[in-house]
Amino acid sequence: METKEKSGSPIAWVLGQTGDHKGQYVLSVILAIIGVGFSVAPYFVVAGIVRGLMEDNRDLHFYLMRCLIIALLWAGRVLFHALSTSTSHMATFAVLGEIRKRCTEKLTRMPLGAVLAESSGALKNTLIERIDSIETTLAHIVPEFTANLLIPVIILIYIFTIDWRMGLASLATVPLGMSCYLFMMLGSEGFYQRTVTATKALNDTAVEYIGGIQVIKVFGKTKSSYDRFVNDAYEASHSFIDWMRSSIIPFTFAMVIMPSTMVSVLPIGGLLVKSGSLSSEAFVTIIILSVGIITPLITLMSYSDDFRTMGTIFGEVRNILEAPEMERPAEGTAPAENNLQLRDVHFSYQDTEVLHGISMDSPEGNFIALVGPSGSGKSTIARLIASLWDVDSGSITLGGRDIRKIPQEAYSDKIAFVSQDNYLFNMTVRENIRLGRADASDAQVEEAARRSGCHDFIMNLDQGYDTLVGSSGGHLSGGERQRISIARAMLKAAPIVILDEATAYTDPENEAVIQRSVSKLTEGKTLIVIAHRLSTITGADQIYLIKDGQIDDQGTHEELLAHHGLYETMWKAHMEVKDHA
Repeated sequence: METKEKSGSPIAWVLGQTGDHKGQYVLSVILAIIGVGFSVAPYFVVAGIVRGLMEDNRDLHFYLMRCLIIALLWAGRVLFHALSTSTSHMATFAVLGEIRKRCTEKLTRMPLGAVLAESSGALKNTLIERIDSIETTLAHIVPEFTANLLIPVIILIYIFTIDWRMGLASLATVPLGMSCYLFMMLGSEGFYQRTVTATKALNDTAVEYIGGIQVIKVFGKTKSSYDRFVNDAYEASHSFIDWMRSSIIPFTFAMVIMPSTMVSVLPIGGLLVKSGSLSSEAFVTIIILSVGIITPLITLMSYSDDFRTMGTIFGEVRNILEAPEMERPAEGTAPAENNLQLRDVHFSYQDTEVLHGISMDSPEGNFIALVGPSGSGKSTIARLIASLWDVDSGSITLGGRDIRKIPQEAYSDKIAFVSQDNYLFNMTVRENIRLGRADASDAQVEEAARRSGCHDFIMNLDQGYDTLVGSSGGHLSGGERQRISIARAMLKAAPIVILDEATAYTDPENEAVIQRSVSKLTEGKTLIVIAHRLSTITGADQIYLIKDGQIDDQGTHEELLAHHGLYETMWKAHMEVKDHA
């Protein structure tokens, strides 16, 4: 369970993610301060050189030594800056990897509905681009901003010790520069939100365009689909262009005015020297030190965009890390019994209730079937039983214990789930099947493939079991993907098997093979099947007819036919289709 940060500050939150790497960031800040100190120190040396010239010091060794000192100081600046940057980056990339890992792990503990509510493009944007954006804050802002803020403060304090009037003169351009900066910030939140929205839309459109390229080509929608992509790309680019156009003038003035310390230091200092209240040597020192403030100030201002976008960037990552999780204990075991019960289960997608008081029993070792019209709620029930969501009210129990009281991993070991969306990873056929049981041998993988009726077609692939299946299994047909998914579920050897229209895309011959293997391998196990072909579930111990999120009827195949209700109508329609096939 993630520990939520109580502070609303983005900086506080991101620093809270550094974990065991805090020491590296402290070291990085120290090295950065030393590096900036080395970059400012030459100004003090130059001030000494100028005073030497004013005092008519003609000792060449005096000037050569100070030039050597300046060179050494600059080398020190380069060295410590490199050490600081490398230290912060090593820590940062380790932290980013940990944050990304925590986000992906968090997704597995969130209800499936909460994950599916986000588009794949938006999630990809958060997990990749947004997390990468944290690199600037951790690797650069933390050490460099801290160091570049500290050094000007030290220089100003030193100038104040020389002459407080010149200290104030050194700060004279700050109010005007800050006014320009604040003017630049007006409306920036709206501009930034536009870029966030436009970028998300572009990501979503790009993912959709690539994923649907086959449909686009087949149905001749290339132009309309491409036009949508172009329009979203145009909006994304111009959201940044319009933002930059609105802020470039005040930002330029802020960048010019804020570091222009000489505008006030030279005339005011000149008047003070003329009046005799400031020595020439002190005036020269102050002039040179004031110049030394310019570079750190410009560096500080260069992070303005990063500060402006920080809240939104970190907010999207926090939305994942701090999202509500499914209610599951961290430790414990699952009951030995494998009987399932649903009692008065209600469930909603977003704000719309789709299941209205479902109650059903699945005794251990029984074959339970769920049938009904499309959209009636069958798959939702299967996913609730598989613990992909939590019920809104009511309960689902395993062996008499509410599944919310069973650790997720322990419960998952009890379930083998094959959905109608047969997702395969871009790995080999063998590796996809072995996901069912990580310690399975090659022989066990191949045996599961034989029993699910996919060994022969696998052997006909270019590399056999070592053939890459492509993204989402795209190199295989729908029926082939289904059989591999079933083989994966069989290999798991779980006591409860859920088949959510798992044979939807198989031809009759292969369906018969799969049904025989399923019957054999699920012997003595609890089997829950959602079927669109009623002929495959005629032998079920109990059939539940789901309609509009409620149980419309229940019984065996013969009992339901005898009721002369919706099931009989569905059966007759199924048989007519089968006779004409």
